[in-house]
Amino acid sequence: MWKIVLAFIAFAALAMFILMKSGGDIDMSGEKHGVDAHEPAPGAASGAAPAASH
Repeated sequence: MWKIVLAFIAFAALAMFILMKSGGDIDMSGEKHGVDAHEPAPGAASGAAPAASH
């Protein structure tokens, strides 16, 4: 049993090391809801051409 616990701790430490090494900015706070959560769509820029009217 202690081998399973030791293997889990080693795996978790390795995973955290790899994640910190690759990006450095890890957000583990969960899902984000609100205006700051999403980037604007590519076509939703304020300078986009208006829709053609007939």
